[in-house]
Amino acid sequence: MVVLDVAIVNVALPSIARQLHFSPSNLQWVVTAYTLTFGGFLLLGGRAADLFGRRRIFMVAVSFFALASLACGLAQSETQIIILRAVQGLAGAFMSPAALSIVLSEFREGKERDTAMGIWAGVSAGGAAAGVLLGGVLTQYLSWRWNFFVNVPVGILVVLGAFRLLPHHIGEENQKLKLDLPGAFLATSGLMSIVYGLSKAPNDGWGSTTVWGFIVGGVVLLAAFILNERRAKQPLMPLEIFKIRNLAGANAAFLVIACTLFSMFFFLTLYVQNVLHYSPVKTGISFLPVTFIVAIFSGIVANLVGKIGYKPPMNLGPIFIGVGLLVLGHTMKVGGNYWHNVFPGLAIFASGMGLTFVSGSLAATSGVPKHYSGLASGILNTSQQVGGAIGLAILSAVAFSTARAETSAGGPANYAQVHGFQAGIAVGVGLALAAAVVVFFVVKNHKVDPKEAMQMG
Repeated sequence: MVVLDVAIVNVALPSIARQLHFSPSNLQWVVTAYTLTFGGFLLLGGRAADLFGRRRIFMVAVSFFALASLACGLAQSETQIIILRAVQGLAGAFMSPAALSIVLSEFREGKERDTAMGIWAGVSAGGAAAGVLLGGVLTQYLSWRWNFFVNVPVGILVVLGAFRLLPHHIGEENQKLKLDLPGAFLATSGLMSIVYGLSKAPNDGWGSTTVWGFIVGGVVLLAAFILNERRAKQPLMPLEIFKIRNLAGANAAFLVIACTLFSMFFFLTLYVQNVLHYSPVKTGISFLPVTFIVAIFSGIVANLVGKIGYKPPMNLGPIFIGVGLLVLGHTMKVGGNYWHNVFPGLAIFASGMGLTFVSGSLAATSGVPKHYSGLASGILNTSQQVGGAIGLAILSAVAFSTARAETSAGGPANYAQVHGFQAGIAVGVGLALAAAVVVFFVVKNHKVDPKEAMQMG
């Protein structure tokens, strides 16, 4: 449900925009509101599962996720759906780490856990692949609202299954732990303030006091978060973990890479449906090759890291991503077609994703002390979600500012929209190359057991 809910909504964005009368610059909040609260509260959700019991937190979080999904499907305005998507992301932030920690605690280390984690990874990959296709089918033949309603019966079945199948002893309470609520509030509100400021730029202009007021306010809140983490007895994110060089470098790279990933899928969804006039189902099918290409390259990397280490593919990945974006930006045009104007760049981009995911995950978690392993995984997921939210805000602000300036000058709307996407993608190229530079200078190479790499894949 968590993975599927990002992919499934992307295909429905144009339909949501039309029915709820979204302004172009606010549409990104349907994705951003979810990823911000999901990323901002992920570490808190993991800590809460340890403190209050994994089984209990899992069942409560799934229930809230299903209720939030129902409410999203019933939303009648852009404000309602944005707020409810934030609530949905908050529930996901407690549901996801609780689920993973149940798997890790209930299966013994070795073959049993390897099998369980293989199934976990397969379900995650399947959720992404099914999401784009299912989103297209539901949007075209029922309504975009069914992209949210579908979570309700699934959520009910999961809660009933958890009640009957999960032993009560799972995740016994740890009263020694305390929740760092101030840290969670400062981190998430700071990120939201920055993203909101950036999202106002296309309408208010980059010289607006509102835009810079929210951006500066967000920076101040994040500075307060760092100060809180230094002083807290049980911080949400102990800062000393970033002294581990590879962890710091890999997360910085993933933060920047995620900026391009979310934005590329956002722009392509709008381009394929609004400019090429693809149906939602056809749009979903057009994104399916990404899943297969990522899987193929992830498998190749998993077999190579034992021989060459994880740095070479991790360095090559962002370069492929940048080249893919460059090709997409160059070929994207009004009156184009999928095989000439979308697929070539998309295929190169997906290859870069496959090169990066396994190698980057290994770099961010290998060599981390055992007592920090859960935290390292949480930080990796957080950097991806937060990077995606911030990147989408920056790149969509550039895209819609460019499009607005061109239409104000009398340019055709379709051409202005495409030129806006190209401007946003050009920023993404720079970010991808910046990630490659970070990997080259910060990450140290290390050869890894292929079995460990296959688990990451």
